[in-house]
Amino acid sequence: MDKFRQQQLLSWLKKQRIYGNFWFKLSLLIGMVGALLIVYQAWLLATLLQGLIVDHLSRDALLPQFILLLSCFVLRGVLLWLRELAGFASGRAIREKLRRDILDKLTKAGPAVIQGQAVGSWTTLLLEQIDNLQDYYARYLPQTLLAALIPCLILAVLFPVNWVAALILLLTAPLIPLFMALAGMGAADANRRNFQALARLGGYFLDRLQGMETLRLFNQADAETDRIRTASASFRQRTMEVLRLAFLSSAVLEFFAAVSVAVVAVYFGFSYLGELNFGHYGTGITLFAGFLSLILAPEFFQPLRELGTFYHAKAQATGAADALEKFLTAELLQASSGTLTPNVEQGMTLTAADLRIMTHGGIELVGPLNFTLSAGKRVALIGRSGAGKTSLLNVLAGYLPYQGSLKINDTELRDILPSWWQQQLAWVGQNPHLPAQTVRENIVAHGEGDPLRLQQVCELAGVDEFLARLPEGLESAVGEQAAALSVGQAQRIAVARALYKPCRLLLLDEPDASLDGPAGEHVNRALLAASFNQTTLFITHRLDRLAEWDEVWLLQAGEIVQQGSKAQLLQRPGPFKALVEEAQA
Repeated sequence: MDKFRQQQLLSWLKKQRIYGNFWFKLSLLIGMVGALLIVYQAWLLATLLQGLIVDHLSRDALLPQFILLLSCFVLRGVLLWLRELAGFASGRAIREKLRRDILDKLTKAGPAVIQGQAVGSWTTLLLEQIDNLQDYYARYLPQTLLAALIPCLILAVLFPVNWVAALILLLTAPLIPLFMALAGMGAADANRRNFQALARLGGYFLDRLQGMETLRLFNQADAETDRIRTASASFRQRTMEVLRLAFLSSAVLEFFAAVSVAVVAVYFGFSYLGELNFGHYGTGITLFAGFLSLILAPEFFQPLRELGTFYHAKAQATGAADALEKFLTAELLQASSGTLTPNVEQGMTLTAADLRIMTHGGIELVGPLNFTLSAGKRVALIGRSGAGKTSLLNVLAGYLPYQGSLKINDTELRDILPSWWQQQLAWVGQNPHLPAQTVRENIVAHGEGDPLRLQQVCELAGVDEFLARLPEGLESAVGEQAAALSVGQAQRIAVARALYKPCRLLLLDEPDASLDGPAGEHVNRALLAASFNQTTLFITHRLDRLAEWDEVWLLQAGEIVQQGSKAQLLQRPGPFKALVEEAQA
């Protein structure tokens, strides 16, 4: 990562501080009050030693100072606790805001963007990388200001007491951040590489976990275990590289701080021996001045020492911010961001003219497409894998942007209110997704629903055939990723959900692809019956069922090359007839 990119990311990180600004300022204020207590505590200690050793004052005479000193100890502990709470609250507020921003952007982008990366990558982005910003906002960022303010406060106290001690501290202080910067120059880059490796490892592991049965069937479990072990070892080495840099920066800081304090101690030692007689203001080198300087000298470097301890948090945050900033600032083409709600009471007709389907990054996927899907028409969409069938359904669902024209009645899809458009659609895909907890909640979005209609769609989709075998019927839990159900049962529930929802456009993306036998037949009969109730677009590879649909569209190389009923298409030579003959052969 070049220096310009690092500065760009640090600037972006500081801008996010506004979301936790109240807690950040409170943490800073508590830190400054604590610094004043440190100076006052050192002053009391030096006064007590001067009074007891040099002035020979009685303990009773110094009792108020002892009480004040004890109060300082207790109050510093309370302030440290309050500062930790304020810092944590600041980091939490910023992390929550960033997570909301990412989830909002993913919601607007739709599943087409989400499926472009492994699930493990998104999990790492939302959890690991955002969590690694916590110490930066809770500790490092407030400490950068305290590391500048507290030494200035201590110098302001020491210069009137002994200017040599203050000058030694002032001259040696710049060496620490200088050598820390040199030692930690590669830390941010190491963290960025570490996060990239973690995202790849997370996605790789989750993919293998989901495909465990396939790996076992092909006797590849041991080979994949070895690959995961190798990838884990590589990630461990990267993590140790980051830790080495963190320890190096801390060691450099401790070395120069120790040297500086030692020089102050040597100066006062020779002064008390009578070898040096400068640095005071005509009153001589007193015990008070020596103890005050030696007590405050470590405290002078303590903010820098703490900054060094938290320096790895800056490197972690810079590495994590690389992916976060790229995603949050990336310009995604909007699939739909309008405000119109066209009148569809008389039916919904879709018209495409020179339609080109794009990715959110502006890359053309499919096109140009020209078609008219009339209200109530039932169309089967066929084509080889990669022809663009699923992309067409994604753009109709509002998940992908487009160029050209795609009108709903007489209104461009991009000008339609997204939330309204989603209410007009029902979708059944290849892999059933059941996000709610129970069977009922996965069919009925809100509330108990209409019992009679719920019973009808359960019978039509075949859910009633296995409902009695579930422990609690409609209230039975489906489990994570529908683990309590078979694939066929989960798909029937997904079909029932689509049938229950009143819609104007039904989109079917090979809903029987993972089913065979009676389950597949049942789902197909249910969807065929439901297709007569609204406009329907059905992706399929089953050429034997095309006669049941009003029209067949053949998609080839991103274009619709033939349209018509199955009988019409078989009567004339062309790619459809060749496809049927190839399937029969």
